[in-house]
Amino acid sequence: MVHFTKLRLAGFKSFVDATEFEIQKGLTGIVGPNGCGKSNLLEGLRWCMGESSARQMRGGGMDDVIFNGTSERPARNVAEVILHLDNRDRTAPAAFNELEEIEICRRIERESGSAYSVNGKDVRARDVQLLFADLSSGARSTAIVSQGRVSAIIQAKPPERRLLLEEAAGITGLHSRRHEAELKLRAAEQNLARLDDVILALQNQLQGLKRQARQASRYRNLSDHIRRAEALAYHLRWQKTTMEGVAAGVRLAEIEADIQALTLEAAQASTALAEAGAVLPGLRQDEAAAAAERHRAVVEGDAVAAEEQRVAQATRDAEARLAQIGADRAREEALLADAAAALEKLAAERAELEAVAAGAAEELREAGARAAATRAEVETLDGAVTELTRKIASDDAKRAELARRIEAAERRLAEIARRGADIAREIAAIEDQLRAAAGGEDEALATAQANYDAAQADMEAAEHARSAAEAEAGETKRAADTSGETLARLRAEEKGLRAAMAQTPQGQHPPVLDRIAVESGYEAALGAALGEDLKASLDADAPRSWQAPADHPLPPALPEGAEPLGKFVVAPPALARRLAQIGVVPDEAAALALLPQLVQGQRLVTKAGALWRWDGLRKSADAPAAEVAQLLQMSRLRELEAEIATQESAAHAARDLATEAQAKSQVAFEKLRLLRDTTKRALSTLTFAREEQARALRVAAERNARLAALVEARDRNAADHA
Repeated sequence: MVHFTKLRLAGFKSFVDATEFEIQKGLTGIVGPNGCGKSNLLEGLRWCMGESSARQMRGGGMDDVIFNGTSERPARNVAEVILHLDNRDRTAPAAFNELEEIEICRRIERESGSAYSVNGKDVRARDVQLLFADLSSGARSTAIVSQGRVSAIIQAKPPERRLLLEEAAGITGLHSRRHEAELKLRAAEQNLARLDDVILALQNQLQGLKRQARQASRYRNLSDHIRRAEALAYHLRWQKTTMEGVAAGVRLAEIEADIQALTLEAAQASTALAEAGAVLPGLRQDEAAAAAERHRAVVEGDAVAAEEQRVAQATRDAEARLAQIGADRAREEALLADAAAALEKLAAERAELEAVAAGAAEELREAGARAAATRAEVETLDGAVTELTRKIASDDAKRAELARRIEAAERRLAEIARRGADIAREIAAIEDQLRAAAGGEDEALATAQANYDAAQADMEAAEHARSAAEAEAGETKRAADTSGETLARLRAEEKGLRAAMAQTPQGQHPPVLDRIAVESGYEAALGAALGEDLKASLDADAPRSWQAPADHPLPPALPEGAEPLGKFVVAPPALARRLAQIGVVPDEAAALALLPQLVQGQRLVTKAGALWRWDGLRKSADAPAAEVAQLLQMSRLRELEAEIATQESAAHAARDLATEAQAKSQVAFEKLRLLRDTTKRALSTLTFAREEQARALRVAAERNARLAALVEARDRNAADHA
C-alpha cells in the first residue's frame, strides 16, 4: 500500500530553511507549544496535495504561504514543498505505478503562481489531485482529520456521507474522470446535433455558389462577345477614319493653295502697311518734340507763377513792416522805391514770358493736329487689312462647311441604306427565334415544384419523428443514467457499510449483536437498553455469553402503557426474558408516570434512546451507546439490500428502454438523412427549372425589347432617308 515517507519544506510559512520531516511506519507525533509551526506542517502537506484556496491555507492570497521575513531575516521569493511516497508494493495509480518512490513537488514564486512536478517531470495540478483522489486522499479528504472534523463527519448529511463512503471505496478519482468525460460527451452530442444544420446551410450556400458560377460563366461568354463586337466596331471606325483622313488630305491641299493666294494678298497689304509705318515715326518724332516744348513752357509758367506768389508775399511782408516800424520810414521808402523798380522789371519779364508761352501753345496745337491725322491714317490702313483677312477666312470656312455637308450627306445616305438592310435582317431573325422559343419551361417548373413540396413535407414529418425519437432517447437515457447512478450510489453505500462493519473487531466469539435484527427506528432504544451486553456472545465458552434461562417462573409483566421491546426485535431465545422486561414508552412524561410501577429488573426506554431503570438509574438520549451505530449500520444494510434488488430491476428495464429508444432514434435519423438528400436533389432540380424559366423569360423579354427597338429604328431610318 502506498504511504508517505518524507515531507520537505523550504521557504514555506515559518520554515524559512530547508526542513525534512521523516514519516516512519506506525504513529508519528509532533509535540510543541502554540505557534511553533505544527499546523504549518499539515498545511504544507495539504498544499502539496493540490489545495487551491488561500483561505484554507489561512491567508488572503496564495503568495502568503511564502516566508514573509522578520526583523532579523529577509523575506523569501520562493516556497517549495516536496512529498515522498513509497510505492514498492506497486499499488499506485497506473500512470505512476512503475515508480518505486514517487516525489511530488509544488513550487511557488511570488507573483508568478505555482508549478507541479512528479519525479522532476512537470505535470498539471489536476494530475496531482487525481493521483491523491485515486489513493483515497487529497487536500480536502476526510483522511486528514483536523479539529472539529470528527463531529462534522458524525453530523454529516447523506450527500456528505456519500462522499465519505466514495472516498473509502476509492472511487473519488473515477467520479472526477467520469464528470469530465460526461462534459466532453455532452459537448460532442451538441456539436453533432448542430452538424446537420450546418451541413444543410452549407449545401444551400453551395447551390447559391453554383448558380453564381453559372452566372459568372455566362457573363464571361457575353463579355467575350461584347469585346469581339467592340473590336469589330473599332476596326470599322478606324477604316472610316482612314478614308476621312485621305479625303481631308485632298481638301487640305486645296485649302493650302487658297491660303497661299490669300497670303500673297496679305503680303501686299502688309507692304502698304509698312510704307505707312515708315512715315509714322517722323510724325511721332515731331509730336514728341512739340510735346517737349509745350512741357518746357508749362514749367516756365509754373516758375513765373511761383515768383509772382513770392513777390506778393514779400509785398505783404513789407507792408506789415511799414505798419510796424514808423521810425524807419525813410529807409523804408527807399526800399519801397527799390521794390517798385523790381516790380516793374518783374512785370516786364512776366509779359515776355506770357508772349513766349502763347507761341509755344500754338505750336503744340499744330503738332497735335498732325499726330491725330497720322493716327487716323494708320487706323484706316489697319481696318482695311483686318477686313480683308476676315473676308478670306469667312470664304474659306464657307467652302469647307459646304464640302463637309455634301460629303456627310452622301455618307449618311449610304449608312441609312445599309442600316435599313441590317434592321430588316435582324427583325426577321428575332421573329424566327421567338416562334421557335415557345418551349415547356413552365411545365418542367411545375413538376419540379410539386416534387420539392412533397419531399419537403416528407422531410418535415421525418424531422418531427426524429425530434420525438431523440427526445424519447434522451429521456430514457437520463432515466437509465439516473437509475444507474442510484444503483451505484446504493452499492457504494453498501460497500462502505460492509467495509466499516468489517473493520469492527470481532474477536474469537462473535457478539450476539450479529444475530439481532431490529425494526427501523428502534436501534437507539435497543442500544440504550442492552448497552455493553450486546457485545456478549452466544458461545458457552466465551468470557461473556448469553445462555438460555432455566425453567423459571415467568417474569412480572410490564406496567400498562409500556410495550415490550421484544415486539420490535428479532433476537435469539437467550435474550427473550431480557427483552420482555424492557418497555418502550413514547416520551419522557410517560416514562416518569410509569417509573413507580417498575419492579426489579425492569426498565423503560424511548425510541430516541433515553433510559429509566427500576433502581433509579437514568440515562438521557444525548449519551448514545457505541452499539447504536452498529445497529443503525445493520438496519441500513438490510434496507440497502432490498433497495439494490429493486433498483437493479429498474436499471435493467431502463437500459433496455434506452437501447430501444436509441435504435428508434438512429432509424429516424437515417430516414431523415435520406429524405434530406432527396429534398436537396429536388431543390437542385427546382432551382435549375426556375433558372431555366427565368433565363427563357429574360431571353424572350430581351428579344421583344430588341424587336420593338428595331421596329422603331426601322421607322426612324425611313424618316431619316426621306
